[in-house]
Amino acid sequence: LPNEGTVFNERLIAGTFVLNGAGELAGLTQLNEWGLLETPILLTNTLSVGAASQGMIEHLLERFPSIGVEHDVIIPVVGECDDSFLNDIGGGHVTAEHARRALESATGGPVEEGCVGGGTGMVCFDLKGGIGTSSRVLPEELGGFRLGVLVMTNFGRIADLRVDGVPVGEELASYFAREE
Repeated sequence: LPNEGTVFNERLIAGTFVLNGAGELAGLTQLNEWGLLETPILLTNTLSVGAASQGMIEHLLERFPSIGVEHDVIIPVVGECDDSFLNDIGGGHVTAEHARRALESATGGPVEEGCVGGGTGMVCFDLKGGIGTSSRVLPEELGGFRLGVLVMTNFGRIADLRVDGVPVGEELASYFAREE
């Protein structure tokens, strides 16, 4: 968690970029308007956004009881992707308690990548998707800041896959034929 879990008290400068407008991000409007992040970011499947938001609210109210009393309320930031191709999405398997436990056990440092957490049911170019990261450090003359990106991949058909500009997906598509 950023700022040793005190992001509510020490808000972070943040912004968004929407690549695929079909996905939802709860809390997006406030984040874009303020340019500040005041909660952790959770990623889950489409039908679990409410449960994840509730778990985050419970977690933060427990840690910061002044929320909604002495301080403004919070708007949780929760991103989603449709994992119904690999998951019984209507089963309600992700609960508020799962979100609470994830927040309580979160630590600094590298994050798990691949088929973990919200990335478990993701598919990318008809191949197994998941969680990935990338970061860059600006030169000292530009502040030496680190820009970090966390992605949950869930898009594309194999026929559209390009690797270094080469349309390899066109050759692979017949091996991945599936009913629409």
